[in-house]
Amino acid sequence: MPAGAPLGPTPEAASVTASIGPMPLARLAVLASGSGTLLHAMLGEGLAVAVVVADRPCRALDIAAEHAVPSELVERTEWGPGFDRAAYGEQLVKVLQAHRVDLVAMAGFGTVVPSLAAAFPGRVLNTHPALLPAFKGWHAVRDALALGVKVTGTTVHVATEEVDDGPILAQEAVAVLPGDTEDTLHERIKQVERRLYPATIRQFIEENFPA
Repeated sequence: MPAGAPLGPTPEAASVTASIGPMPLARLAVLASGSGTLLHAMLGEGLAVAVVVADRPCRALDIAAEHAVPSELVERTEWGPGFDRAAYGEQLVKVLQAHRVDLVAMAGFGTVVPSLAAAFPGRVLNTHPALLPAFKGWHAVRDALALGVKVTGTTVHVATEEVDDGPILAQEAVAVLPGDTEDTLHERIKQVERRLYPATIRQFIEENFPA
C-alpha cells in the first residue's frame, strides 16, 4: 500500500483472507524467538513449514516438535556490543540453505539480520505492529499511544536490509480504544496479525511459487 492510502482493510487483505485451496510446493522457513503464536497460527491455517529456526531456546521450538516440523537452534550467545552480526547472519543463511528454503517468514525473530534479505532477495516476509511507514522500530505500539493516534494496525511486508522497510503486501487497521495500554492494544493487533499474516503468506506463495 502506498503512503497516504486510506486506513482500514486493504484490497490485498480482503483477497488473502478469501484464499483457500491446496498449497503449491514451496519450502517455507519460519524464524521465531518466543511463544510461537504466529507459527501456531501458520500451521493452523495449513501452511507447510519446512523448518523452524530460533535464535534462542523458546516455545516455538516446542510447537515445531509437536507438529513434527524440523527445527534448528542457531543460538545467539552474545547480546552486547560485541555481537558479530555478520558472522551470525552467515551461520543462519547456511542453515536455511541446507534446508533448501524458498521463502522465509519472520515470526517475532528477535535478531536483526540484514544479510538475510540479500541471501533471499524478495523472499523474506515480516510483520509489524503498525501501519507502515508510520511507527517504525521496536516500540511501534508504545509510540502510537504516545502520539495519541486513533487508529493503528498491522503490516505484512517484504523485508529488506533496512528495518521495517520494503514493499507492503497487506495492512489492516486496528482502532485505539479509550484506556488502552501498550499490552491491551498490542494484543488486539496480534489477533489481527495471526489471521492476516498466514493468509498473506499463502497468497504470496500462490503468486510466486505456482504448483
